[in-house]
Amino acid sequence: MSAVEAGRLHAASSRPVPAVRCTGLVKRYADVVAVDGIDLTIETGECFGLLGPNGAGKTTTIEILEGLTVPDTGSVEVLGMRWGKGEGAANQALRERLGIQLQETQLADKLTVEETVRLFRSFYRKSHTVEEVLALVELEEKRKAWVVKLSGGQKQRLAVACALVSRPELLFLDEPTTGLDPQSRRQLWEVIGRFRAQGGTVLLTTHYMEEAERLCDRVAIMDHGKVIALDSTPRLIASLGAEHVVEFALAGGAGSAPEAAELAALPGVRSVRPSIDRTALTVTEVHRAVPALMALLERRNAELSMLTTHHATLEDVFVSLTGRQLRDA
Repeated sequence: MSAVEAGRLHAASSRPVPAVRCTGLVKRYADVVAVDGIDLTIETGECFGLLGPNGAGKTTTIEILEGLTVPDTGSVEVLGMRWGKGEGAANQALRERLGIQLQETQLADKLTVEETVRLFRSFYRKSHTVEEVLALVELEEKRKAWVVKLSGGQKQRLAVACALVSRPELLFLDEPTTGLDPQSRRQLWEVIGRFRAQGGTVLLTTHYMEEAERLCDRVAIMDHGKVIALDSTPRLIASLGAEHVVEFALAGGAGSAPEAAELAALPGVRSVRPSIDRTALTVTEVHRAVPALMALLERRNAELSMLTTHHATLEDVFVSLTGRQLRDA
């Protein structure tokens, strides 16, 4: 073997094993294909997001990776290991390296926060102390409080505490901030940030685009069981070809609406996306596109009922790919 070949072999062997690698995942429920041929590789130390509307296949995918659901076809490797049949020693060893927060975690109402953490801690051979895990999620002051007395945000942080108690290498979070108020959501983001700062890997599902933009190194956008886009947030947004979106709607009964071709010809406009209640323009130069739009509407004697501008987001990427708003999908 030449020195060059030996060097390449050493470099390949020294690369860290991906935290997750799956190929060709398919899962059907009767006539419904929940997961339709998904390939993913998640690197150690990254925060990876699965995005998409309810019913896109996010939860089924994450349950397959967690070993809770068996795929119809496809292969899964988690931390370099494969799930086996049943609950053998290999499966148990892998589970002890994972932290899992389910979409709906049902905790016993009449246990205290401390008792709940102690219960979950007893499931593992290696774990944080109660004090350490409560500090991680900032619930020290609620130590003696019953679970039933906690707010929604505090219950979610307790669910994440139960997932973190085993000192996991890989943390699965399935829509961890659904239904939380903005302050509680940001508190949970800080918990995730502290876990990552210690070298942990995170796989989260969400339908909040802001959450994915804030937390994730890379995201996979899912729709109808397929991954329709996968990249870093900046690159996905850059794929729109512009940094800004102008949305407008017209008042009824006044003038005539401009044609899509007229809008596309406006200076700075890269694409036009009409929908039922509004039209969105992807633009490179807001300061040129908006005055030109106003002049066109004036010539058409059309009256605005709404006009907004914003920086392009993952929501706009989803609309561009599917033709639907995420909230309506």
